[in-house]
Amino acid sequence: MLEYLFICLFALLASGLTFFSGFGLGTILLPVFALFFPLDISIALVAIVHFLNNLFKLSLIGKKADKKVVFKFGIPAILAAFAGAYLLTILSETEALISYKLAGKTFFITPLKLIIALLLFVFALFDIVPKLMKLNFDPKYLPLGGVLSGFFGGLSGHQGALRTAFLIRAGLSKEVFIGTGIMISVLIDISRLTVYAADILKIRSEIDYSLLIAATLSAFVGAAVGNRILKKITIDTLHRAVGIMLLLFSLLLAAGIV
Repeated sequence: MLEYLFICLFALLASGLTFFSGFGLGTILLPVFALFFPLDISIALVAIVHFLNNLFKLSLIGKKADKKVVFKFGIPAILAAFAGAYLLTILSETEALISYKLAGKTFFITPLKLIIALLLFVFALFDIVPKLMKLNFDPKYLPLGGVLSGFFGGLSGHQGALRTAFLIRAGLSKEVFIGTGIMISVLIDISRLTVYAADILKIRSEIDYSLLIAATLSAFVGAAVGNRILKKITIDTLHRAVGIMLLLFSLLLAAGIV
């Protein structure tokens, strides 16, 4: 019951925040899912919730997307997402590098946990360090942004921070910026889920489908609220709070505690 409360609450809040920042759902949900499920399963489950929620948001504001920007950014992102997702499937099968005992429990440090911990640590800095929060790039680098965003989206689900940093300089209005980001995110989700599909089928008996549905519906509610009410609320403080939580989680993950 506790996992239902935590996951659904954070799914709702994180989904609402994505209308401001262009990212947040996968970033926040992954640590929450990972408290209750193995990391590779958590990444796959979050990908499903992320994809379904993006489809819902696409129905709300997807028509505003700039097709030219989607093409320049999205095509490289799709290809890179396949590579990132494939690397995840390889890393998830590697053995632990180190194991140790603490308070009568055995903890394992795996290559996957170390890599995801490093990514979480780096992406947390985008929510804490003022210069990184304002980081953006020239529009001519959109294809490069697609490659980076797609690859890390496929590997860990953390695509949004980099996507936002590149798209923010594309000269888009707020609505077009949001719609474009959502459409690109859907493309990346499709790519990585194609690769994850085989592993998801292997663990289908371990999936709590009622929890998955509850988290998805909570994300829908958050998206609807974010689209209608929360657009004018500043989230700088919330970004920093998320960043601090991610830093803490990355350290726990690297230590093999979660």
